[in-house]
Formats: sequence, C-alpha cells, structure tokens
Amino acid sequence: MKNRGNELFQFVGGLAMLVVGLFILSQKVIVSSGFFGTGIWLGNFHMSNGLIMIPFIIGIVWMFASGGSFWSKVFTVVSVLLIIAAIIISTRIYLAHLTLYEWILILVLIFGGAGLLARVLFAMPGKRRCVKEEDQKVIEVQDKMREIEKEIEQIKNGSQVEK
Repeated sequence: MKNRGNELFQFVGGLAMLVVGLFILSQKVIVSSGFFGTGIWLGNFHMSNGLIMIPFIIGIVWMFASGGSFWSKVFTVVSVLLIIAAIIISTRIYLAHLTLYEWILILVLIFGGAGLLARVLFAMPGKRRCVKEEDQKVIEVQDKMREIEKEIEQIKNGSQVEK
C-alpha cells in the first residue's frame, strides 16, 4: 500500500515538473514569421509567398466556373496545402536570452519530470523486492522462535507438548 502512494506521488510530481518546465520554456521561446517576405523553393524554382496565392486563386475560380469538378477541388486543396507548408517553412523559432541557471532549471524540470513519469508508467507490474538469503534465514529463525514460544505457553498452562 505504501508503494502505491509513492507511485502516485512520483506520477503527480513528475507531471507537475514536466508541465512547469514546458511552461517556462514556452515563455522563453520567440516565434516569428516572415510570410510575405520570404518564399519556398520547389526544386530549382523559387516561389515567393505572394506567388503561392496565385494557384489558390486559380483553383477557386476554376471550382466556381466548372461547378465544382473533381480536379478543381483537388487543385484548390493542393494549393491550400502549399500555402500551409509555406507558412510552416517561413516560421522562425528563437530561444530568448537565458542565464545558465534558467537553462539548467528548465532542463531539469522537463527531463526530470519525464523521467519520473516514465518510471511510474513503464514499471514492471509484478516487480517485487527480492528477498536476500540473509533475510530468508532471519524469517526462518523468527518462525522457529514463535513455535518455541507457543510450546512454552502450553507448558505454563499445564498441557502436554506433543512431539
């Protein structure tokens, strides 16, 4: 029973450490995007982000002009995926200025919390402490002592000891 409480404490503590570490890290990360200033490379062809909108516009016009043909929808979906890819490619992620203490604190919280969670979640279910040989001998001696104490009690009470 004591072990279950310990596992629960490790799980909750690990989860709290992980969440706090990720929160602090998210406060120290700067995300920016230069969507209309950069572009993407398609093979040897450079396409600026403004030009990426042209296939989307053509797909919309084609879809309305043809009454929603299958190929116009496919063309429009592919152009939307191209726009999303361009946004993701042009996104820049920077880590703000950190002291060494802050960086170590963030790493300890994230990876220490993940380690505690992993210990609880991936522990062997039937894992028990192995009884050492010396511990087994102590248990045997204690059992013999209990038997001797019972015999002494029987002698004190006047009953015969059977052998």
